[in-house]
Amino acid sequence: MATKLTPLHDRILIKRIEEGETVRGGIIIPDTAKEKPQEGEVIAVGKGKSNEEGKVRPLDVKAGDRILFGKYAGTEIRIDHEDFLIMREEEVLGILSGASRSASDSKHEKAGAGRR
Repeated sequence: MATKLTPLHDRILIKRIEEGETVRGGIIIPDTAKEKPQEGEVIAVGKGKSNEEGKVRPLDVKAGDRILFGKYAGTEIRIDHEDFLIMREEEVLGILSGASRSASDSKHEKAGAGRR
């Protein structure tokens, strides 16, 4: 990325992590019919949110974190011919730790991780 973007306040810049091509019953689903992934990597973060006293509370997420976010969260932007999302930290549903690069492999691990 040649252009550098630093989000303001409690906003974060995210690059979606694309899933592999999905094939169901031998039919290849076209890109236009696929849902956009709800998993991404944090590229840049703002300084934090200010309270009434003027103190800045740093964000819980940091650059390099893999996160989950809602289907309609954030605003899509395009920088140097690449697509990104910019959203507030409160729109992040969770931070993935120990996630593998393959989204389909990690779905099963994430789904049962909280059950014991």
